[in-house]
Amino acid sequence: MEMIINQIEKEYGPLSSDCKNEIIKHIHFLTFKKGEIIVREGQYSDKIYFIVEGAARAYYLVDGKDVSDYFAFENEFISSIISFFGHQPSPHYIELVQDSIVIEVSRKSFDTLSKRFHDFEHLIRIVVTKVMLQQQERISSILFQSAEQRYKHILSIRPDIIQRVPLKHIASYLGMTLETLSRVRNPKT
Repeated sequence: MEMIINQIEKEYGPLSSDCKNEIIKHIHFLTFKKGEIIVREGQYSDKIYFIVEGAARAYYLVDGKDVSDYFAFENEFISSIISFFGHQPSPHYIELVQDSIVIEVSRKSFDTLSKRFHDFEHLIRIVVTKVMLQQQERISSILFQSAEQRYKHILSIRPDIIQRVPLKHIASYLGMTLETLSRVRNPKT
């Protein structure tokens, strides 16, 4: 447990000893199998998850079409932000794309820790800012980059994604069809 808290500190910012001890009291370890859904569209979600091992994705179903919106891997957080922070039904699903071990924190624990520890509140601000910047980068890439540029960029930041996430999910995340992704990956010379 201490190693995981230390990794969170390394990725997102320092925490006091008192804060770390209190976090340990408020978190739950969960294991999930590949394909399990932890948040469903229309569900109120009052949980935030930290990926210890494995990978997850957020996706929408639009006219029966599966559209990936976000991936989280080791040492990253995932949640239905709209539901967690906005107290609204989730507009998307969260699915594990690999067998995974996660830490779950409830909104009640989150609020308690935020009120008691400024360093926890600061850490969460860094997490949310990082997610917002990733999403803004993704939107900009879909708007202004070619399919090839988007594919090369995701490989530059996540070289192992092809081995960990089905190509159909990567394609939808990049805003392209599976056929386009196939052409980009294997250009005819």
